[in-house]
Amino acid sequence: MSEALFDILRKVTTATITTMLLRKGIRRCWMNGPKPLVAKGDRVVGRAFTLRFVPVREDLATVESWGNPVSTRAAIEEMPEGAIVVADAMGVQSAGIFGDILCARMKKRRVAALVTDGVVRDRTGVLTSALPVWCAGVAAPASVNGLTFVGWQQPIGCGACAIFPGDVIVADDDGAVVIPQAMLEFAAHEGAEHELYESWVFSEVESGVKLPGLYPPNEEAKARYAAWRKSKA
Repeated sequence: MSEALFDILRKVTTATITTMLLRKGIRRCWMNGPKPLVAKGDRVVGRAFTLRFVPVREDLATVESWGNPVSTRAAIEEMPEGAIVVADAMGVQSAGIFGDILCARMKKRRVAALVTDGVVRDRTGVLTSALPVWCAGVAAPASVNGLTFVGWQQPIGCGACAIFPGDVIVADDDGAVVIPQAMLEFAAHEGAEHELYESWVFSEVESGVKLPGLYPPNEEAKARYAAWRKSKA
């Protein structure tokens, strides 16, 4: 069921998803900060696997901590295939939470993407890993220069959005959005219908039709759209 809905969502823009969720009263679903490291037009969909950082604690955030049972390295080995890793880095842009080797390992484990309101390091190597990344930029210093990693699969905040493990993430060139698990089916089906309607609106605009009454539609526009949709069935 989820995979079928994911296939639908791969054809729905993040902009449309924000509009659909707005109808359900969800205003804060677009993460402020994460942008594609390289905009390629690809859209990724997957369930959130969350990572949590807190402010740096010098006695805990050390190079030695990378070998601890609670570490980013250990978390990577728990990431399921197809997951979208969402990392709460508190918007810190002076310390890269992942670099080339960690991204390469995530790609090897078939993680779908990394989304963070923080930054990455080793940009060239990260790009070489081919792991899709949405982040707030690039910085050379390692994570322990500004952050302390404290765990995974906990509720987090990323880009001013609440993310719970298992929520659905959709990311494209406009950024990343979170869909609450209970709203997955609604967002997929209503989003696909909205995309179809917008394709018809675009053709109407190209033909010179004025926007008032068309977008959003009045009854006359709804009737014309219904007729058009029936003709395409």
